[in-house]
Order: sequence, then structure tokens, then C-alpha cells
Amino acid sequence: MTEAELGNEILARLENVESSLPSIMPRVNEDMIRDNLMSDEFLDFVKINMLPVEKMMTFYQCAIMQVETKFKILNEQFSLSLDRNPIESIRSRVKSYDSIMKKIRRKKIGLSAEEIEDKMNDIAGVRVICSYVDDIYLLAKCLLDQDDVTLVERKDYIKDPKPSGYRSLHLIVKVPIYLQDEKKEVKVEVQLRTIAMDFWASLEHSLHYKRCQANAENCDAEELASELVECAKESARLDAKMQEIRDRIAGI
Repeated sequence: MTEAELGNEILARLENVESSLPSIMPRVNEDMIRDNLMSDEFLDFVKINMLPVEKMMTFYQCAIMQVETKFKILNEQFSLSLDRNPIESIRSRVKSYDSIMKKIRRKKIGLSAEEIEDKMNDIAGVRVICSYVDDIYLLAKCLLDQDDVTLVERKDYIKDPKPSGYRSLHLIVKVPIYLQDEKKEVKVEVQLRTIAMDFWASLEHSLHYKRCQANAENCDAEELASELVECAKESARLDAKMQEIRDRIAGI
């Protein structure tokens, strides 16, 4: 075999190996996953190391139930004293694992359950939707006056709205949960809004991710942001007007 023929033979075999790689690689990947990532040792490792996280998430769910119950009791009490229910609805959520991991990466938070609990304030969230602005401050005061509720942080985006127009009262509180053999203080983020504030925030959240994605060149992001701010101002005027009308009716 001449040198040229040998070279051609080598090239032909290399091409044959290269063409067979796509069909071989899935099997190699499957074998690697089966032998390593699905091994008993690895699954036991995951189970042991996930226990503290799963336990932590259970604590947050229990804390949410505590806060929800407090607001439901207040709502029942005010239905008698005010002859109406100040709370329109209550929604809650525990942050998903995916969202927690993204925030850990973004904020460079340690991976221990203790550091996650210490550095993250919004894993457990309760949103209270009220009829009027006055109801927001009334309910917030009643919650914080309870001797087992500790205020960690307060941000009033109603009196000082965000540049986007977002309005809401945010409270980070600690509430006790009573376990089998201990009492544990757990942080919960409480957001109190009127119906108008919640309507605006829900629409702004969805539009924020949709605007300018379809056709960035023909989309004026600044103009859209300005229009959303104007909508927020209209929403605030509506809240103030409805509050005024309610007060006038109450005074009749």
C-alpha cells in the first residue's frame, strides 16, 4: 500500500468513527448516568443532604399557616366591629427550589440551610389584598402589635412608590412555629396591597418579561415604562377616590 493509499485509508476510518459518534454518545451518557448519578451511594448522598433543606421548607410552610391564620382571625374580628371585611383575599407561596438556587447564585449565598435562612427574607410569602389603603395600615398595625410577631424590616412603597410605579407595603416578620420538641422563629415576607395595586403589579410583572422580546428594534421600552408609571398614578388616584367615597358614606 502506497503512502497516499494509507493516508486515504486512515481518513476513511476517521470519518467512519466520526459518523458513528452521535449514535454512540447517547449510550455512553446513559451508562454514565446509570452507573454514577443513579448509583445507590449517590442517591443516599442526595437524600442525606436534602433533608435539612426539606426540613427548612416545612418550617416556612408552617410559618405561612401561622401568618394566614392571624390575618383570617383579624378579618373575622373586623367583620363585626367594622361591619365589613377589610381583607378581599389572601395568597401565599413558598419560593420554589429553582428560584432559591438562582438567588443563592446571584447573591453568592452559602449553601447551608442556616445561611439560606439568615440571608434570604422572601422564601415564605403572604400577600394580603385589601379594599382600601387605610385597611392596609390597620391590618399591619394589628399584626405587629401581637406579642409573638417580630418586625425585621419594613418597606412602604405606598408612601414612597418605586420608580416603576409599584406600590405595596412590605413587612418582613418573624413568627414562632411550635415543633415536637422546640420553638423556632421563622421569617415571612408579608405584602399588603389594595385591589388596584395588585391588579397593576400583576400586569406589570407579566408585561415586564414580554415587552421588547418579540421585536426589540421596533419596541420603545422607555415609552412603555412611562405609560406603566402613568397607569400606576391613575391607580393611586382611584384608591384615594374610593377611600374618600367610603369615608363620606361612613359619615352619613
